[in-house]
Amino acid sequence: MLRIAVPNKGSLSEAVSSMLSEAGYRQRRDRRELAITDPENDIEFFYLRPRDIAVYVARGVLDLGITGRDLFLDADINGDAEELMSLGVGKSTFRFASPAGTYSEEAELEGKRIATSYQVLVSNYLQERGINASTVRLDGAIETSIRLGVADVIADVVETGSTMRAAGLEPFGEPVMHSEAILIGNAGSRPDGLDVLQRRLTGVLVAHRYVLLDYDIPKDLVDRASALTPGLESPTVSPLKDDGWVAVRSMVRKETTNQIMDDLYAIGARAILVTAINACRI
Repeated sequence: MLRIAVPNKGSLSEAVSSMLSEAGYRQRRDRRELAITDPENDIEFFYLRPRDIAVYVARGVLDLGITGRDLFLDADINGDAEELMSLGVGKSTFRFASPAGTYSEEAELEGKRIATSYQVLVSNYLQERGINASTVRLDGAIETSIRLGVADVIADVVETGSTMRAAGLEPFGEPVMHSEAILIGNAGSRPDGLDVLQRRLTGVLVAHRYVLLDYDIPKDLVDRASALTPGLESPTVSPLKDDGWVAVRSMVRKETTNQIMDDLYAIGARAILVTAINACRI
């Protein structure tokens, strides 16, 4: 049975649980449950602190885990776990921040004190760039550390930036990293059931990003229309009762749908319909 660690609380937990449900896996109904079994899919899910998941997977206690890339890189696991795929949810950036107007670039971090809950991640980042700065490990509310004289700069996850702005701070320099939920596994291990899990998760990602577009078009305009809607491999073209027309079906990126519909209409397509994709296998 495949044993998978998933986040037990927070926004990442909700996004991951929703994605697994869409992929056809049973999820807990009571937040107090620490583990559930999905016998139909031969999987057991364990609900753990997102920060601890990489440790369990790296030590081989669990086969796979889903956590944030920032938390994965902050785990002290000596390369014993690896990222298998990104899941496109729980996106954020990791930034340095300071009181507005204080610093503008990373070079100014030299000799400074940096407060963070991600000491391993930040220390490795500074070392890779040859910046000599000290880190102060704090477990929460690091925005107040500068006001209290504990640090000169903070390094933290930024989703909307509202918490930083409320504390009078602003990010500076390039993002340290871009984070999102990721599937991780023990380094070099391919447990039974992993391929099916990845196909299902990929199907959910595609269903989130694409829609089905159907339209009718004169035969002599098919090539122009197909250039607008090439699909993942090729559009489906079917004959209609009127020999001069055909029906076309293709997958298109969700965010481009309305522009493509306008472009298709402009070249002569009609009866243009959009259908959501609930599940797929690519």
